[in-house]
Amino acid sequence: QVLLVESGGGLVQAGGSLRLSCVASGNIFGIKRSGWYRQALGKERELVATIESDGSIEYADSVKGRFTISNDSAKNTLYLQMSSLKPEDTAVYYCHARHTILGVYWGRGTQVTVSS
Repeated sequence: QVLLVESGGGLVQAGGSLRLSCVASGNIFGIKRSGWYRQALGKERELVATIESDGSIEYADSVKGRFTISNDSAKNTLYLQMSSLKPEDTAVYYCHARHTILGVYWGRGTQVTVSS
């Protein structure tokens, strides 16, 4: 099993910044891909950013140049630095991990609200 716990969400004005954190515990060795997804009210969950075990990174077009994904392996923590936030970034943000053997895991989510 892998446990993912997000933190760092909150209310911020448009143009502001937030940093989300996701601490992983359990059988973390073997995680091939980690990332962030988000789900706005009434919409489907969508990819925000992912990072592979080889370091390759993917961003959604809507966040390129504004969001940065990174990880600290010593702390078993995944980060999402979000800058120049827009009201349309308002959503619940979920941490995601894909394990080579155990499958896919999700955190419980953290709410990000951007006011105009």
